[in-house]
Amino acid sequence: MKIYTKTGDAGDTGLFGGGRVPKDHPRVAAYGEVDSLNAAVGFAAALDPRSWEAPLLEAIQRDLFTAGAILATPQPDKLKTPPAPIGADRITALERAIDRLEEGLPPLDRFILPGGGAK
Repeated sequence: MKIYTKTGDAGDTGLFGGGRVPKDHPRVAAYGEVDSLNAAVGFAAALDPRSWEAPLLEAIQRDLFTAGAILATPQPDKLKTPPAPIGADRITALERAIDRLEEGLPPLDRFILPGGGAK
């Protein structure tokens, strides 16, 4: 699979399984946001120490990749291998990880605006 399509830029994009939609379509925006989140998780996984929660972060990235594929595939029956849905077991595992990590934090009493640097 090539990383370019050579279909030109007429303001639309192809979806997995066929079909084209405008680049500002909500489906494209949704899988773009999922891809951005996946990149942020990948950045977090690359920070020191790299071993911190590595299996958890990798599992989250795999689930985000699956979610992006599902969003980019409006007709999964047209694919040879449609993406498998993210099951309740994966959601439960993420919730348990959040609960486990939250135990070591002080109670949340305000929101923190994102920004600043990596270190």
